[in-house]
Amino acid sequence: MTPTAVFPSLNDYQAWLPAVCQAAHQAGEQILEIYRCADCEIEQKADGSPVTLADKQADRLIRLALAKLTPHIPVVSEENVESTPFSERQAWQVYWLVDPLDGTKEFIERTDEFCVNIALIVNQQPVLGVVYGPVLDVTYCAIVGQPATKTYQNQTRTIQVRQPITQPVKIAVSRRHGSKVKAFQAALPHSQTVHMGSALKSCLVAEGVADVYPRFGPTSHWDTAASQVIVESAGGRIVDAQGQDLRYQPTASLLNPYFMVVGDAQFNWPVFPLPPKRHIV
Repeated sequence: MTPTAVFPSLNDYQAWLPAVCQAAHQAGEQILEIYRCADCEIEQKADGSPVTLADKQADRLIRLALAKLTPHIPVVSEENVESTPFSERQAWQVYWLVDPLDGTKEFIERTDEFCVNIALIVNQQPVLGVVYGPVLDVTYCAIVGQPATKTYQNQTRTIQVRQPITQPVKIAVSRRHGSKVKAFQAALPHSQTVHMGSALKSCLVAEGVADVYPRFGPTSHWDTAASQVIVESAGGRIVDAQGQDLRYQPTASLLNPYFMVVGDAQFNWPVFPLPPKRHIV
């Protein structure tokens, strides 16, 4: 598919957002059907990470919905990226970026802390984002320049990061965080841990439940794009070691650098650890 030559407008984003939310919810329904089954079909991707039937079915549903909504805009998802060569997508300036099941390990371990991520990328920046946690029945969404919202128990409210940060600092982490995150946490002696999985950690920062989410391990563009719109619309940032906002320039690997999701970028955060050479992007 060739990339669109026409950049969408704010009116387009507003018109598309309800349909994107609906696609995320429908994908979540399919995920829940499989999640509640006694046997979960698990395979291994080429990189050794797990993939389930839920990933595949949710991916198919979302890509079909986006193709119907915006047939002129291509889609990159975690499940189809291997069939979308870099030589084809490197010139794309507008595209959808999808993780149909962010937190597959959480899905397999049955923590309930997984989500559906859908983002629209324009000129290397995410401009529309939806994050839906099907078990928790929570939807976060935002459009660039507009307030971020959270919908829970059929009630929608505007969300904002917690500023200024007061003690104790609340750190969002997964249940499998490594030594680098533990060292970061130790450098903030007056802190509390808030456990959550997947991109929902970023959304906790966006709604002020957590102050920071440090990520010092491998992630891909589809892990962060949707939540970045939500965090930024709520007044926070997702920054790399140089203090720059994450960008979404098409690359062969689509890997992110180490990053922090912060409610207050001016706070005196501990320094980033150095990544291993194999992870430098």
